[in-house]
Amino acid sequence: MASATAAIPAGSVAGPAAPASDRMDTRTLIAFFAMVLGMFMSILDIQVVSASLAEIQAGLSAGSDEIAWVQTAYLIAEVIMIPLSGTLARIISTRYLFAISAAGFTLASGLCATATNIDQMIVYRAIQGFIGGGMIPSVFAAAFTIFPPSKRNIVSPIIGLIATLAPTIGPTVGGYLSHAFSWHWLFLVNIVPGIIVTIVTWNFIDFDKPELSLMKRFDWWGLLAMAVFLGAMEYVLEEGNTNDWFNDSRIVLAAIASAIGAIIFFYRAFTVEFPIVDLKAFANRNFSFGSVFSFVMGIGLYGLTYIYPLYLGRIRGYDSLMIGETMFVSGLAMFFTAPVAGFLSGKLDLRLLMAIGFVCFASGTWIMTNITIDWDFWELLIPQILRGVGLMLCMVPINNIALGTMPPARMRGASGLFNLTRNLGGAVGLAIINTVLTTRQDLHYMRMREGVHWGNPLAVDQLNNMAGNYTAHGMDGSTVAIKALVNITTRQAMVLSFSDIFMMLTVLFLAMILGVMMISKPKPPPAGAGGGGH
Repeated sequence: MASATAAIPAGSVAGPAAPASDRMDTRTLIAFFAMVLGMFMSILDIQVVSASLAEIQAGLSAGSDEIAWVQTAYLIAEVIMIPLSGTLARIISTRYLFAISAAGFTLASGLCATATNIDQMIVYRAIQGFIGGGMIPSVFAAAFTIFPPSKRNIVSPIIGLIATLAPTIGPTVGGYLSHAFSWHWLFLVNIVPGIIVTIVTWNFIDFDKPELSLMKRFDWWGLLAMAVFLGAMEYVLEEGNTNDWFNDSRIVLAAIASAIGAIIFFYRAFTVEFPIVDLKAFANRNFSFGSVFSFVMGIGLYGLTYIYPLYLGRIRGYDSLMIGETMFVSGLAMFFTAPVAGFLSGKLDLRLLMAIGFVCFASGTWIMTNITIDWDFWELLIPQILRGVGLMLCMVPINNIALGTMPPARMRGASGLFNLTRNLGGAVGLAIINTVLTTRQDLHYMRMREGVHWGNPLAVDQLNNMAGNYTAHGMDGSTVAIKALVNITTRQAMVLSFSDIFMMLTVLFLAMILGVMMISKPKPPPAGAGGGGH
């Protein structure tokens, strides 16, 4: 890539290269904020349908086993595109990649709104996820290459806020849109912003130049292997718990396909001249640790965005709008913490700031280990604030540690890998959370059932009181009372399993403090690093 860099005039960015001046010109700022809006829409759409799947299912007359694919198809397609985006940006330039991605995402959103059956919706969502995935890493790469290090305390909180806020408020936005209008507006809401992003990025992005000659060396077999590896792995993680893991033949086949794809992908990544993904970024120690932290943040970010609505829906009986209103607290906490995190990242050692963030997050999950069936908005308030504050205090230094030391020539590929780790962390975290919830709920139910028997006078008194109340209302008191007692026990077992999950997350995030102690203090990339090889 050095030759390509040398051939480009000093005023433009190849690789892309770090700017020499501290000035932030208007065109660059307009382009960057349009890119941020595009990334926000792409990440938001992961979760925006989660609170409204029932409405979509009814609207498309889909089966309960089919509707989950509205989310799964998007995730599988997106996880393939994210690492690929760095290579595509080198070949066709950031301008063409982002503008095409924004236009394609907008078109796919319109198609999703016109879907008349579940098969169409799955195909359109896969297209939307794949094309939209190209926008996410491009923003991270741009933030760390087109702006000088002195402005990092401003741009890093912006991308950190969007990356964490979008999935957090996704259920809120989705619940509001489907309640106020219809499920079609989950997708139609992207049209106008998508058109604006497409036009602005096409006209204002000029960070780098295309290297179309690289197309001749494009590793098609590597792309196929990566698609099978990541796509099949995402399928296993998404559908594993629902289908009883390896007792299901499709899960077994997908796991085998993923393993074979992984072997071929890694072989080609280290042997071909122009690999589909540049894994050499992991030679940078801080990038490797930053990617591990990003993986864990994915578990916390997507895991809690899943588990809070699950508790509020199943235990408290909230609808999607009430869940969204309750969850909005975390979003507000992130929004107000972002500028504070940016300010502190310029004053404190980034490792200390990240450790404070992990402690905040762990404190929130520790409080949640005491959860009962009666907790609602006010009991969840402090844990959600701690969650939002912790996420932002972690994300800003993690971004800076992972990408702030990368030479600009490797930035686009590294950004794709870095964002992939967060998504994979979310997928792995959800798979583990769902499995633990299922197994621990069964265990807690069996333990409580041992104490609820005819030899226990407290249980018998409770059952007789309930039966008397139901009989007084003209029902078959004994039968209804037994069913009610089973429901109470089941619900209590589920709450105890939620508590176990929160304890698990507490231990995980406290353990990350040890990881923080193992990384070196970040230093800026060496001067002139922009001309390095790929």
